[in-house]
Amino acid sequence: MEKGLKYVSFILVFLLTACYYKVKTENVAATKSDDIIFTKGEKITNNNFIGTVWLNNLVQADSVNQNAVGSVTFEPGARTKWHSHPAGQIILALEGVGYYQEKGSQKIIVKKGDVVKCPANIPHWHGASSDTKFIQVAITGREKGETIWLEPVSDDEYRQ
Repeated sequence: MEKGLKYVSFILVFLLTACYYKVKTENVAATKSDDIIFTKGEKITNNNFIGTVWLNNLVQADSVNQNAVGSVTFEPGARTKWHSHPAGQIILALEGVGYYQEKGSQKIIVKKGDVVKCPANIPHWHGASSDTKFIQVAITGREKGETIWLEPVSDDEYRQ
């Protein structure tokens, strides 16, 4: 009888341990997917970007609020062309490591939690570092017109 009780106790401990690790693993997986604030959205297929970039349009500009808001995911090495915004733009870095550069200035490194204020009508580009994806929220004023797209950012400009 005592041997049977030990066997049952062993089985119960084994099952409880297995259940605990299964729940723990599922919770870790849920936490990792919950870290993403916004979904990627749609893959951008126009020629205003170099590399793989995803856009989730969060807010469309309209007559009441003339700001467009989008979550943009840049895969490593991906970037915009040089461009400017007649009403400026604000970039909120959510994840990863990115770059931002205004024409005639040094490229800066942008990390999670950083905020970049892109002045109106100043050509600039932004995107991911060469080895890390970069997720940003872009807030773009549309009251003075649409984005003006310029030439691609060369590989040499990107690497500087």
